[in-house]
Amino acid sequence: MRESFAFVGNETVGSMVEERLVALGYVRAKDAGDAGTVVTYCTSQTALEDVYFDEDGLVQIAAKGTLLVDLSPSTPSFARELGAVATVSDLVAVEAPLAVVDPVRADAFADKENLVCFAAGDEDALAAARPVLEAVAGTVRDMGGAGAGQLARAAWTLQTMAQIVSAIEADALYRAVRRSAPSFGQDILRVGSVSPLAESVLAAVGEGRFGGDYTVEMFMAELSAALTAADDADLILPQAEACLHLLELLAVIGGSDKAPSALALVYGEESACAEQGLDWTRAEAAFGEGGEGYESDGDGFGDDGDAGGCGHSHGGYRDYPDYPGYGAYSAN
Repeated sequence: MRESFAFVGNETVGSMVEERLVALGYVRAKDAGDAGTVVTYCTSQTALEDVYFDEDGLVQIAAKGTLLVDLSPSTPSFARELGAVATVSDLVAVEAPLAVVDPVRADAFADKENLVCFAAGDEDALAAARPVLEAVAGTVRDMGGAGAGQLARAAWTLQTMAQIVSAIEADALYRAVRRSAPSFGQDILRVGSVSPLAESVLAAVGEGRFGGDYTVEMFMAELSAALTAADDADLILPQAEACLHLLELLAVIGGSDKAPSALALVYGEESACAEQGLDWTRAEAAFGEGGEGYESDGDGFGDDGDAGGCGHSHGGYRDYPDYPGYGAYSAN
């Protein structure tokens, strides 16, 4: 009898998971309650908690012995909680947060070699989940016990964030100087990139590639989860906080479904933003004088959760009395 599976969460990731598990010989179950394996990926902590712990969540409806594989970005504390609840519920839980090696590729999920899973759980659970994880990602790293996978993913996210933002700001500096000092000329030599990811980001910005399967919404979810993990450990991460605020700004003006390379548009001309469907008047309404702050439409940025995705506030532009307005980041 072939193994059955179900997927719950983000449609883009779900399509990728279904295609690869079907190719492996799995069959899709009618619903999660009938599946031998359930794979989840949510871009908000609230949605993830609902998927597992709601009245009709997986902990309640899954049959005993069901393998639960969570690819979502979350926190070590949530992963440990889920593992403990699964154990007493006769379920098998594995955390395996998904990371994207090159997040600015248009088809970021198409090539499994562009995907990494940080797997954690007990030895038997990891052995049961390995066929699924190896079908989904080109690299599966065993990180240890419950919580270790989410901690590894958080560390990966923080390093990825730093490379993306630094490359974009370096490019913005070159562009701004050329605009303000024409004597430099358009053929000024650039220093180039300092890492393969930075090179990919600079290429995407230079070519105007701002769309892709891996979105700002996903990036925000990962960064929010990393910040929540730091908050749980009483650690402040100013660089990550600043990056999250920039991403929030991009989301406010309509960029939540774009690739992270679209962050470069925040530093550019308003006309370039408009060409990409971004609307700065939304920022004026959210952050301008007398604004009440951004509130997302419906359930948040995406179809499975709220804005930011961390379940609590890390602040926001309106929480900073000296915030100079969106014009500080843009030439518009």
